[in-house]
Amino acid sequence: MGLTLVCCFGLQGCNAQQPWPLWEAYARQFLDGQGRVIDRSANDRTTSEGEAYAMFFALVDNDRSRFDKLLDWTQANLAQGDLTTHLPAWDWGKSPSGEWKILDDNSAADADLWMSYTLLEAGRLWRDPRYENLGRMMALRIAKQEVVLVPGVGTTVAPGPNGFHPDSTRYILNPSYLPLPVLVYFEHAMPEGPWGSVVDSLPSLINQQVGRGYAMDWISAGPDGVHPAPPPAAPTAGTREPQPSGSYDAIRVYLWLGIADPGTPELHELLKGVPGMDAYLQTAVTPPLEVDASGKVVHPDAPAGFSAAVIPYLMATGSKSEAQTQAQRLDAMRDPGTSLYGHPAAYYDQNLALFSTAWSEERFRFDRSGKLRLKWK
Repeated sequence: MGLTLVCCFGLQGCNAQQPWPLWEAYARQFLDGQGRVIDRSANDRTTSEGEAYAMFFALVDNDRSRFDKLLDWTQANLAQGDLTTHLPAWDWGKSPSGEWKILDDNSAADADLWMSYTLLEAGRLWRDPRYENLGRMMALRIAKQEVVLVPGVGTTVAPGPNGFHPDSTRYILNPSYLPLPVLVYFEHAMPEGPWGSVVDSLPSLINQQVGRGYAMDWISAGPDGVHPAPPPAAPTAGTREPQPSGSYDAIRVYLWLGIADPGTPELHELLKGVPGMDAYLQTAVTPPLEVDASGKVVHPDAPAGFSAAVIPYLMATGSKSEAQTQAQRLDAMRDPGTSLYGHPAAYYDQNLALFSTAWSEERFRFDRSGKLRLKWK
């Protein structure tokens, strides 16, 4: 069955929970019985991002059993047993000595934001104050440990507590770590926090006027403005110096904007800042895998997940025919044996596809304040 772009979400009689084959297929392939999401393309590691995304999908599916397993595994293994005192470490896997453990205890702000948001909404939708209180504690800790004031730019969220502040005035930031619906939610749910200022700074970070309107993976921000930046990791010996680009991280910028409520006040301005992808897909069949800082396409043909990610964005910009082309490509790349997308079915592609197809099938929507509207509720 092909991907549907228009459904009956919100109409009387259309709120019954429907089976979600992609989520079930994802769980079979990437989720173990303990609640650990396994990235099989990266030495079977687990990231806080994977756990946070899976918690969101479990909530969308009213899958409380899996949600609790994901939460329990995350808290026990990534947060030293207590998410009220520790943001989750971003990277867990097999060490060189053969031990399975935390490999990098730095937290990742995108995972932290999505996990806190999902816990808060789980508390509201499942009427369980434990989830809500845990989500609120996480949000308070994010505000203290990851929210920063960037001179000349404003208040924003650093990618993590450590390693992204190379000098006294500049930060290395990742625009895909700033999902508009989630930040707008925090702005409304916790007006006493820094979140309104974080939302206010989004246009200066995303509408960069660089890359000919394409989102970048990483940017450098400070008193002299915002510029494309290479990834913060040191280059591996024998490899070329990394260059600024828009690729695996940046693709989520389009996705987050596309799934935001159309009435979100900041959305129109933010969409105007990243017209490059829309313009490119007026004449190209597939999204580019990578563009450089000048907007030149370095690698033209992206995997299935990129097509999934741009569908909501193209719908938001009014390019419905182009969105349908990407939906057709995604459907053509579905493996009937696994019900997953791509050959092979990569972990990251499935996450992008889960967000996009659940939105396209209207399993979830955000309202203007960032709250979830779900088909089962």
